[in-house]
Amino acid sequence: MKRHKTRKDALLEPGRKAPKFSLKSTPDQKVALDELRGNPLIIAFYPADWSPVCTDQLSLYAMVMPEFKKFGANLVGISVDNVWSHIAFAKDRKLNFPLLSDFEPKGRISQKFGAYDNKIGESVRALFVLDDKGVVRWRYLSPYGVNPGADGILSALEELKGRTSEDANRELASASASTS
Repeated sequence: MKRHKTRKDALLEPGRKAPKFSLKSTPDQKVALDELRGNPLIIAFYPADWSPVCTDQLSLYAMVMPEFKKFGANLVGISVDNVWSHIAFAKDRKLNFPLLSDFEPKGRISQKFGAYDNKIGESVRALFVLDDKGVVRWRYLSPYGVNPGADGILSALEELKGRTSEDANRELASASASTS
């Protein structure tokens, strides 16, 4: 029996390096993944500026940003909307993080993350948490009409912080053992 891929199976898997990208945040400025390395990164793919669920989701993230910052995390939102829509939407919703335009070629970066719906021509509502080296550590696919909230992101950041501390302690112990 042939197994059909579910939408979640299409998402970039934890442990994989995130695809490099450089997307417009304004008509004359781009944000590149390489510029965001060094800290955890939350990537929120979403279907469309101005839709009710996207508005609630991204407004929530703006309110929760101080919690994300406690983990040293940055956040970007990505959709296939153009930069002018993003600028107006971010200003109207008082968003305190960049919205990146995956407009042309349409959905190219969303597709690389497995976060694009070809049938409707939009990004899906998918969340990723990357570590400081750009490796996917957590992913979540939300149903189209459901705000995924921030709890999963915060749990992933907490786990990442624990993993980072454990890794640092292991490296320190290893370095101490080799100098003894």
